[in-house]
Amino acid sequence: MNYVSTRGMTVAAHGLHSADAIKKGLADDGGLFMPAELPLVSADEICQMSKMTYPERAAHILGKFLTDYPAEQLLADCRAAYDESSFVGGAAPLHKLNDTVHVMELWHGPTCAFKDMALQIMPKLLSGALRITGEKRTAFILVATSGDTGKAALEGYADVDQVKIMVYYPVDGVSRMQKLQMATQRGENVSVCAIKGNFDDAQTGVKQIFSDSNAADALDANGYFFSSANSINWGRLVPQIAYYFSAYCDLLASGEIKAGEAVNFSVPTGNFGNIFAGYLAKEMGLPVKRFLCASNKNNILTDFLKTGVYDRNRDFYTTMSPSMDILISSNLERLLYLKTGCEATAAYMRSLNETGRYEIDAQTHRAITESFTGYFCDEEETEAVIRRTFDTYRYVVDPHTAVGLSAAEQYLAESSDTETKMIVDSTASPYKFASAVCRALNGSAPDDEFEALDVLSQTTGTPIPGPLAALREKEVRFTEVIAASEMLSRTLNEAK
Repeated sequence: MNYVSTRGMTVAAHGLHSADAIKKGLADDGGLFMPAELPLVSADEICQMSKMTYPERAAHILGKFLTDYPAEQLLADCRAAYDESSFVGGAAPLHKLNDTVHVMELWHGPTCAFKDMALQIMPKLLSGALRITGEKRTAFILVATSGDTGKAALEGYADVDQVKIMVYYPVDGVSRMQKLQMATQRGENVSVCAIKGNFDDAQTGVKQIFSDSNAADALDANGYFFSSANSINWGRLVPQIAYYFSAYCDLLASGEIKAGEAVNFSVPTGNFGNIFAGYLAKEMGLPVKRFLCASNKNNILTDFLKTGVYDRNRDFYTTMSPSMDILISSNLERLLYLKTGCEATAAYMRSLNETGRYEIDAQTHRAITESFTGYFCDEEETEAVIRRTFDTYRYVVDPHTAVGLSAAEQYLAESSDTETKMIVDSTASPYKFASAVCRALNGSAPDDEFEALDVLSQTTGTPIPGPLAALREKEVRFTEVIAASEMLSRTLNEAK
């Protein structure tokens, strides 16, 4: 399997192998890597996968894309990554909410967020890439995070050989628990720094550093090369495809659906990576009728899906669902590439960079909305969904999951499509946002984050996840805050 850039870059006219694409992270022309062609999964394969464990399903899907990795190594890596000691309660289990809606719980990993589903296996994929390509330098992983990616990447890469990782996050753009998770991270090869600004400032800064040839030369002189753990890296995105197949297989195995029956997915998303992974599963052969793109008050994707205009020249809101507080949805570029090709995609990205907006033509808009519908909900509705879901089902959800449930409710009210099973991606434990969930359920929340954990547990009768409870005893290591303009110098200093 070869990989090419969404903006047209190829190597020897054929592209890179998967190990090279994962090692590089970002194409030299600033584009994102995509497979030159999508592999297919047959109906018979899906039936066979329904009898597999999650690690076996993941290895099966990964093997279709990572053809230069030994199959037996992929299976061993998946078994190690998704072991029950790391994923307490299982990887991506389904919770039946009612006869129509199932919730896919993606947060049972070590950082209690869906990013673990990719970032527990991704370090193993990168280590494999270094072996396959014969790379002797150390990978310097640069991460911009709106909260969950940073901690999951730090946890996954901590003390991994031949890797150094640095995470930037917006100082006022993550929850208190997310900040504490990153600030207390252990590991000799990890570093964390807050920036003054929002996630888009952090993400733009990282992309600018990646594209700076002088910075790359400086790293090379010190025995490093840049790589990424954000979803711009194919090695981060491809493991996410697996859990869409797994959810379908679980419904099939339980008798909730018949083979070949289509389902819907509602996906809370900001950077468009999670939902795009699901769309790739559909393109490979997974029976999916519609994807609901669920946004919070930063509803740029909702507007894009309605109008065909992507315009980040708008107010930015800090919300109780901070992982979706994003106005530059990087992985949308990959969808544009599939629908319009590399030349048009490059033009769209130039327009976005120069003017902050672009507009797709009517034909492309129709092609996209054949599979996607956008919905959003504001802060008041997010709180209402959290409260309503607990009152009705005695089920506790975090604000991001509540946004996904709201989109599902809106779609079902509009379409009356109750015959099609709806799977809602639950992207974080409610305890990662304990204060917000407490306010939604009780009308108020303690100022102390750990007291909020206790109150939420008492209110709902559910246990505090071990990784979050353990934070009470951990030492804060990282407190630095810099201007976004200082990210390059700070990064180069870290690489000395």
